[in-house]
Amino acid sequence: MKQLEANNIRVIFDSPPEKSKTAIINTCGFIKDAKQESIDTILLFVKAKEEGLIRHLYVMGCLSERYKQELKASIQGVDRYFGTEDIHSILSEIGADYKKELAGERLLTTPSHYAYFKISEGCDRSCSFCAIPLMRGMHKSKSIETLVAEAESLSAKGVKELILIAQDLTYYGIDLYGRQKLADVLKYLSDIKGIEWIRLHYAYPANFPRSVVSVIRERKNICRYLDIPFQHINDKILRNMKRGVNKRQIYDLIGFIRDEIPGIALRTTVMTGFPGEGKKEFEELRKFVRDVKFDRLGVFAYSEEEGTWSAANLKNAIPEHVKRQRADIIMEEQMAISKLLNNNKIGQLLKVIVDRREGVYYICRSEFDSPEVDDEILVRSKNTRLETGKFYTVRIYAADEYDLYGEV
Repeated sequence: MKQLEANNIRVIFDSPPEKSKTAIINTCGFIKDAKQESIDTILLFVKAKEEGLIRHLYVMGCLSERYKQELKASIQGVDRYFGTEDIHSILSEIGADYKKELAGERLLTTPSHYAYFKISEGCDRSCSFCAIPLMRGMHKSKSIETLVAEAESLSAKGVKELILIAQDLTYYGIDLYGRQKLADVLKYLSDIKGIEWIRLHYAYPANFPRSVVSVIRERKNICRYLDIPFQHINDKILRNMKRGVNKRQIYDLIGFIRDEIPGIALRTTVMTGFPGEGKKEFEELRKFVRDVKFDRLGVFAYSEEEGTWSAANLKNAIPEHVKRQRADIIMEEQMAISKLLNNNKIGQLLKVIVDRREGVYYICRSEFDSPEVDDEILVRSKNTRLETGKFYTVRIYAADEYDLYGEV
């Protein structure tokens, strides 16, 4: 998007078909639901092209990388498909020149006070259910110098919160420096003036670099927040998932993190309906969720992805309705946990950032909440004037399952 802008091409993010003459759809191919959403969006814009609302339609990203020939054969009306590494080709197609000096530059599609900050691309793990390496390739870390320059540029534009993402945060640095360097990156980023919050997403649990925990504890602008997708707790399921970690190690890691950083918010993701998950294995997962009481939790029903080890080798498939039913049960458990933990926050003072105004409320977040996926803190706008992107201290006076209510 930044490259297009530098070529004097106006870019509108997430616009309806009638707003542009050329549309570029960036697709996801991670799980079945994401694939379907991508396909539905392509079909919507194909229809818009047939109606004369747009002239040119291009598709790029993971789905296009993996299923280019199938998409070409089944969906007519797309001018051209591009993969995940085809930036030079797509710019050339549109009539733009690639400007090397803009490498790493970007346009924000989030509110201007926070940014998703990708530190690496691809994944070297061998999780049996995951097709990401087939689409994104092997792990490639950005250099520390590149990341610092990108973060300084974002800070100069008013970004106050960096949300670190990668397919695997904890592998960072092995390909470039021969060892895990996430802790070092955090130190450099936390020294950048203007960056008030740094948040970590997608930290792989196997061989977790415990030095990261020390840095989170010591640096005031690194949020007491950590996202570690554990996926399951039963040892048989974990082995078949090829996660490289077992039940005892998971409990040990959680205990270590909570001992070192009291009050840290732990987010995880779990999966229901993986092949071989019987009632016993599911009840073990359910007990894990109840016992640990994660602050934040998401759940996926297993989606068989062609080309993965589990799709080729594990055939005792669980019916779709059972997978979904189990996911619902886990979310019911989590709802009760979230309500309990939120009630415990009533009376507390929390530092919050204002994301937006919506109706009669300002929508805010604390360091324990990532945008779009976690709890929100609602502050009534009546007799209160707050600025988007600014920090305030609020006292929590009420709570429900997924929201808190506060006053400045």
